[in-house]
This record gives sequence, structure tokens and C-alpha cells, in this order.
Amino acid sequence: MEHRFVRTELVLGAENLRKLQQAAVAVIGLGGVGGYTAEALARSGVGKLILIDHDTVTISNLNRQIVALESTLGRPKAEVMAERIAQINPECQVTAHQAYYCRESHAALLPEALDYVADAIDSVRAKVDLIEACVQNGIPIVSSMGAGNKLDPSRLRIADISQTHTCALARAVRGALRKRGIATGVTVVFSDERAVGRKEGSTPGSTAFVPGASGLLMASWIVRQICGEV
Repeated sequence: MEHRFVRTELVLGAENLRKLQQAAVAVIGLGGVGGYTAEALARSGVGKLILIDHDTVTISNLNRQIVALESTLGRPKAEVMAERIAQINPECQVTAHQAYYCRESHAALLPEALDYVADAIDSVRAKVDLIEACVQNGIPIVSSMGAGNKLDPSRLRIADISQTHTCALARAVRGALRKRGIATGVTVVFSDERAVGRKEGSTPGSTAFVPGASGLLMASWIVRQICGEV
């Protein structure tokens, strides 16, 4: 019988689709990376999504962010993403927070009963706070490293944080985590491509394809982990 996830079911099977429909995943950061993660999870049949982003859509987001349209400029990214998901799968339970994730806001924003967390936060401190909280609470997490100033999505890799190299954000996160006693056991998506086109201290540039590909890799990893296919 035809249904919205029939093509996914042909790949994963009915039992794995049921696992996804019963799963709860949080996506923190809904920009160039996290927006694609959230949409791919919704299109894969994940039954419950928690979306967190403090920001609104701006004109500079139009080159890469799935939430960014002329019609959404100025609106909260979490709200726009929730509306997109409702059009994709109205049965998905979505909780959207226009809020900044930090150590102090963790308990209010994230319930304990989560199957996975997708970290697409830009701030090193907030990213490390989230990773540490997930490690301490036994919540599986995959974290995106730097996608700015990159041109080649084929250079993206999924690896343990201890195996990252080349990426400046990964280096900063790795060092901060080590100070908190976490040296390994954290899955990340990172690029081994050297940054291009950026002057020291300038705002990172971005493309339409590397951030999106990073987000889709995170979604793929989460789906495969929930289904037990990895």
C-alpha cells in the first residue's frame, strides 16, 4: 500500500521504519548543517523531533540554509523548520524552541528520553557543553565540525573526535573536551579539506553544498544507528 515512507521502507524494511517512527531525536542548530539534518530525519520517518535554534533567518542565509527563503526572512529558524516538517510528515511530533543552548538551559530544552542528538552548534563552548552533557547522560550524539570555507563535500568524513585533523573547529573542540576528561567516544562529521578563501579573523565563507552534505551525513548516521544498520 502506498504511504509517504514506502520508498524508505523498501530500503530499510518495515521493522526499521517502525524503529524510526518510535524514535526521538533532538537537532540543535538549524542553519546550513542542522536544517538539512532535521529535514532528512523528518523525511526518513523519525517520529519525534526537538528543534532548537535561537536565531532568525537573514538574507545572508539564502545561499545555503534550507529554512531560508524570501518569504521566511526575519522569522525564527526553529518555527520555519517546524512548519516545513508539518508539510512533510504531519504525524511527526515536533517541539520547536527559539532558544540558545547552553549548560544552564539543557534541562529545560532536552528531555532525558532521547534516542539521538544532532549537534550543529557554531559556538565552541555551547558545543562542548552539549557533548559533555550527552556523554554524562549516556545519550548518543553526532557532532558537526567546521563546514565553512570548504568547497568539496567529498572530503567530509565520519570519525571519532580523536581521529580528526585539518579542521580548526575540530581542533578547538577536541582540546576543550580533553580538558573535561573526554578524549574519545564522540562521533563527528568533519572535513579534511583545508580552508579556502578566508582571511584570519574574518567571517567564514560558505557554499550551498558542503554544509548541506554535512547535515545529510549526520542524518544518515543517526538513521543507521537507530536501525542498527552500522
